[in-house]
Amino acid sequence: MTQNEHNTDAAWHNAKMDFSKDMSYGDYLGLNEILNAQHPRSPNHNEMLFIVQHQTSELWIKLMLHELHAVRAQLRLGDLPPAFKMLSRVARIMDQLVHAWDVLATMTPSEYTAIRPYLGHSSGFQSHQYRELEFLLGNKNEKLVSLHASQPALHSLLIDALNAPSIYDEAIMLLARGGFQIDAQRLNQDWSQNITANESVKLAWLSIYQAPEKYWSYYELAEKLVDLETAFRNWRFRHVTTVERIIGFKSGTGGTAGVSYLRKMLDVVLFPELFALRTDL
Repeated sequence: MTQNEHNTDAAWHNAKMDFSKDMSYGDYLGLNEILNAQHPRSPNHNEMLFIVQHQTSELWIKLMLHELHAVRAQLRLGDLPPAFKMLSRVARIMDQLVHAWDVLATMTPSEYTAIRPYLGHSSGFQSHQYRELEFLLGNKNEKLVSLHASQPALHSLLIDALNAPSIYDEAIMLLARGGFQIDAQRLNQDWSQNITANESVKLAWLSIYQAPEKYWSYYELAEKLVDLETAFRNWRFRHVTTVERIIGFKSGTGGTAGVSYLRKMLDVVLFPELFALRTDL
């Protein structure tokens, strides 16, 4: 192809070709930094999969945190429609992460064994973003904040997240402002503690489910939260099954009991009253 033909073809597609003075796609997305952030430590071909899997997961978690912080702010304002949209988005991100485990599951036990010595004690258990995500969803654990004591900025961020109301706490306070009778103890609890089931909260949600046409916004909020927790449970379950498929019941690189630890996490219920009330309907 001659230069004239090349120029004509480019013009026909109406494509801009010179970015010497303008921002390009790669500039906008910071692709040089992102695509050069993979540094395999082993000589094994499969380590690139392991790195990209976890880096992309962290990017998705970053987006979930962005959305959930906004959800909490909207709940405080009582502005529910934007919160509904963002809660749906977070649930779909979790669905995306469920399918991401399908890719990692193509790594066989022998392939993982080849790269494991190069991981040291690094582990997803140490993800500060995942810890903040759990805190935002109400699964609080003060002991785990100490994992980040060597990084003061992250440690401070997680302390703040630990002591702030979760999105479910904000939803319950919203019900109280809407006239539902919620125990004062529940409304003034220590936010650093795990959510525990409360009968007054259950009765409030139950009355909403019994008259959805009267309380439609609260009813929709409840279902968005149930969708979110369901997606989160699916994500956790797929994590467990993938880890068991690849490493069996070996301990994790970060020192946890591996699959045994992850299975215990499947028993965590984030929004207990929303699931318990279904038996009473």
